[in-house]
Amino acid sequence: RVRLRFTSEWPLELPEVQIRGQLAFALVARNRSPPKVFWDTFKASCEVSDSSEMLKELLVQLRRFLLEPAAYLGLPEEPGEASGASMEARRLSSWVQDAARVNAKRLDVIRAYRAQVLHPELFDPLQPLKEEWLHPSARACIEAMREGDLAAARAILSEHAAGEVFSFPLFTDDFCDKLLEEVFNFYKSGLPARRPNSMNNYGIILSDIGLEPFIDKLQEFLQPLGQGLFQAPGSLWDSHHCFIVRYREGEDLGLDMHTDDSDVTFNICLGLDFTGAGLQFCGAVGAPEHRKHHFTYQHQKGHCVVHLGRKRHGADDITSGERLNLILWNHSSAYRQSRDYRNPPYAKEAEAPDPICLSYTHDRDFGAFKDYPSGREHFRGRGWCPPPAAEYPNFKQEFRFRSTGAGNSKL
Repeated sequence: RVRLRFTSEWPLELPEVQIRGQLAFALVARNRSPPKVFWDTFKASCEVSDSSEMLKELLVQLRRFLLEPAAYLGLPEEPGEASGASMEARRLSSWVQDAARVNAKRLDVIRAYRAQVLHPELFDPLQPLKEEWLHPSARACIEAMREGDLAAARAILSEHAAGEVFSFPLFTDDFCDKLLEEVFNFYKSGLPARRPNSMNNYGIILSDIGLEPFIDKLQEFLQPLGQGLFQAPGSLWDSHHCFIVRYREGEDLGLDMHTDDSDVTFNICLGLDFTGAGLQFCGAVGAPEHRKHHFTYQHQKGHCVVHLGRKRHGADDITSGERLNLILWNHSSAYRQSRDYRNPPYAKEAEAPDPICLSYTHDRDFGAFKDYPSGREHFRGRGWCPPPAAEYPNFKQEFRFRSTGAGNSKL
């Protein structure tokens, strides 16, 4: 799937192309747009000037580039054919082969699990979201947003941080149970699963088990809410990263303070029974109160907390039971091309941080306020936050260990 955006200068000016979906494609940039080499090849080979014919030719060539990039660019398609090629050709050929391996591994898991699914309706691309899956308050809120009645929509929401963090009931209890049954069924299958990110060791990426169509529909359903609450970051979502996180004794217990690689995040608690695991919210990255505590959110089954990705937050350790949440990161390529995203302001911190808002992964002064958690001591001295220009008055730099040789260290 691809999305094309045209300007009034078409066909003199080529459209912006954004590649949808979760498949890996060689040479495609992180923003899911074709590289310069594709456009150079297209312009050199396209011999039509009529706008409709040019569009057809563009789609034909784009499809060939995505499915057969080596052939499209005249590169060797097999490792043995690359021996006499230039260094650049060998490198590009290697990328093509790497992408093919990644896709094959992912699709093998999806095909294998398709024969074992408990709830086929979750995987059906033609099945719309069922009303009984969604809490009536969520349906009413989204409908109000679609009609432009922001006041009615916000009356349904709980606002926790002015203009930045909201919550509302999204899924019914029965649907939470259905989704959890599917997740645990996948765990039981023994099929391999990529982890969502470096912070979650026991979660799964839902698109990797065949649930991409469901996530597409969920994102489409929630889009009016994102746009109504957050304007540019909540508009024109064209990609997502959706995953399950799991916390229980003996596995991941909590989550260090961080921001998300997301423009807008939806975090839905699916259950189970648990205590602890509060979600701590601090300021937005770059704000004077970036590392000042704002409030603690307590998860409830079926309820969703929605916030800007740049909002610093972290999960307290779970103290008993087990918690699984569905996390949906939404991305807008249009917003990510804006000055607000590419060059955001970074203000000087007004004062020393609240200890609860400190990150052992990211902060340069963590050790000045808190002891490093066991097993996380290697993060000492690796922090970047705050940047020197944004240090609060009388900044407290943590002590950094340095090697003295022979395996000894001192301050």
